[in-house]
Amino acid sequence: MRIPGIAAALTAVAVPLCLASGASRVVHASPDAHAGQTDGGASPTHPATAGPTWSRDLAPVFYRNCTTCHHPGGAGPFSLLDYDDAKRRGPQILTVTQSRYMPPWLPEPGYGDFADVRRLSDADRDLIKRWVNAGMPQGDPSIAPAPPRYDATWQLGKPDLILTAARSFSLPAGGTDVFRNLILPYPLNETHYIRALEIRPSAPRVVHHANILIDRTASLRSQHPNDWRNGIPGMELLMDAGNRFDPDSHFLFWKPDTPALVEPDGMPLRLDPGNDLVLNIHLKPSGKPETISAQIGLYFTSGPPKHFPMLLQLDRDDALDIPPGDNHFVVEDSLTLPVDVDVLGVYPHAHYLGRDLEGWAITPEGKKKWLVWIRNWDIDRQSVYHYREPVFLPRGSVLHMRYTYDNSAANVHNPVSPPVRVRAGNRSTDEMSHLWLQVLPVNTPPHSPDPRLLLEEAWMRNRLRKMPNDRVSLYNLAAALAGQNKFAGAETVYEQELKLDPKDARTLTALGAALEGAGQWQDAEARYHDAIDAAGNDPSGACDARFDLSNLELRHQDAKDAESDFRAQLAACPEDAEVHAGLGATLSNEGDTNSAAAEFLRALALDAQNVSALEGLGAIEADGGQNDEAIRHLGAAVRLDASSANAHEQLARAYAQSGQSENALAELRKAALLKPDDPLPHSVLSQLLAATGALDQAIDEQRAALRLSGNDADGWNNLGVIEVRAGRIDAARADFEHALRLAPDHAQARANLARLNARQ
Repeated sequence: MRIPGIAAALTAVAVPLCLASGASRVVHASPDAHAGQTDGGASPTHPATAGPTWSRDLAPVFYRNCTTCHHPGGAGPFSLLDYDDAKRRGPQILTVTQSRYMPPWLPEPGYGDFADVRRLSDADRDLIKRWVNAGMPQGDPSIAPAPPRYDATWQLGKPDLILTAARSFSLPAGGTDVFRNLILPYPLNETHYIRALEIRPSAPRVVHHANILIDRTASLRSQHPNDWRNGIPGMELLMDAGNRFDPDSHFLFWKPDTPALVEPDGMPLRLDPGNDLVLNIHLKPSGKPETISAQIGLYFTSGPPKHFPMLLQLDRDDALDIPPGDNHFVVEDSLTLPVDVDVLGVYPHAHYLGRDLEGWAITPEGKKKWLVWIRNWDIDRQSVYHYREPVFLPRGSVLHMRYTYDNSAANVHNPVSPPVRVRAGNRSTDEMSHLWLQVLPVNTPPHSPDPRLLLEEAWMRNRLRKMPNDRVSLYNLAAALAGQNKFAGAETVYEQELKLDPKDARTLTALGAALEGAGQWQDAEARYHDAIDAAGNDPSGACDARFDLSNLELRHQDAKDAESDFRAQLAACPEDAEVHAGLGATLSNEGDTNSAAAEFLRALALDAQNVSALEGLGAIEADGGQNDEAIRHLGAAVRLDASSANAHEQLARAYAQSGQSENALAELRKAALLKPDDPLPHSVLSQLLAATGALDQAIDEQRAALRLSGNDADGWNNLGVIEVRAGRIDAARADFEHALRLAPDHAQARANLARLNARQ
């Protein structure tokens, strides 16, 4: 079945994602251009009588802390690459550095150990002060380090793939903030893994911030078939995360001072055929009209991800109703972790009224671990903060956030004078209360559910505690339960959501999948038909329901109807890899292996990771003796889905046919573990062990099969044959006699027993 994925309720800040530290690409830099120091660090010292100079003392400080933004074409309003530029701005630099307004770095020292801290050390701030007060001397230009050089185009060199927004649009000179969603389809027919990416808006100075969202099913584009090229206005988006659990996991968050976004080792992004990148962009008019477009550069890597993080959110938008004049309005939230995690990064978010933002965790032993504390929030300097080392939190730890808002006239950031009541919303003059954490589950026990499903369940239950009728949370909770095979619980939650909208085709389909998972296939069939009816004139809206209905028909020996339904789906959804794979399975079941193989190949051209197509094609190849190809495709299937017993069984067959007995045995053992109540893997494993001469092990496996299916006369006969080979004559005679009691006309058992008796 195609169990629906998580529905992503997204806003322009709801999925902020990955801010890598550093700068625009430095082609040449002085040896001193290292990362900024934290408080307490020290710059090189010189005799006090010499006094600080630009060439000897200040240039290294500016090059490592300031010029990442303050260079020609950079995000800063002026350059600081040479002495004349710095001298011209000296008094202004003194003011903003002494107040710690610059460089932009909001977290308090000691409340989270972050990488790439931009905060100037006390020694550097004192150096700037003494230099400005001394008249800003240049010193000997010959000893100044060479200034860094910044690439005017792509920071990491030419990307492997550049995506460009289909059309530009006009931003007016004035007015309120503008939120736009630019859809950039991924054009390739194969899956790629993305190690880094860069956003290049045409007018970065009017971009407040932007997020990249991955639309796995092009659902936003399908919602706006006629106008998506122009960009979709607004911040609130609802997108389908696809048909497998694929949570948002990376901080793809960009600001004008953001360098290229580089993913950690072992955690690249995945892009599949048919995916869209959605650039959710927040624009602030600058006083003159601007033409807005954007490009996204993608940098590939060959290896798939080895680690699978997840984003979690604490929020209290539901509690935001801030009276005018209230200078101490507090909201709090908490979430108990159901698994061990490493916290990799944090992104706090509020708007203009936010003042004091705290995030921490309490471990089961009662220890408090600070995640972040920002005493003086500033929306214009928000950022994602990555920890120098992951913060380990054991299962049972409680995440906390506590945000304080100031809606008084004394708040210099308050955008409205006199103050007015402010509630939650997407405009910057509204408010938000979000704390995002990127977590990586660790210490996961073998054969346990995907820990991200447990995190999703805990997160959604927490949201529903605050907003019991939030439909996205209900749907996501049910999907997380279904992903853990908790089908009865999923059914209950889907039914609760359908009370809010009885004609929602997506939820009806998901309910059908849950019912089918619970073995109630007739009820599932009815729900699939309900979903198709609810979709009405939108054929694409019925694709998932038709897919699941077709597979249900196939599983219940109604191949002709299944084939007809799959072909009808392809008329509406021709680029759906899973439908091609389903049609391939149907044709294979009908004996048309050539047509089936063509459908499997078409599915793999659309999605190289489609497990059903890999399994089906591999099985056809194994039947035809193409063992090398079968091993390649079935090996890929088990790497992608190690829980597929069928793929392990088929791979074992291909290995056995190619003479690789040890590999075949290993795959059969995996299949037997995955299907503990199915006698077939044990029986096949027994035959293969017997063929290799491991007779005792073969007998054990055949007995395991018979414990599960004691009335199998063939199985008792097979056990007798192996026991004869092992010299266990009395046991073999009893086995053959047992087979004949079950099936008196069993010819092989009768002949085997006769031969055994003739020996005596």
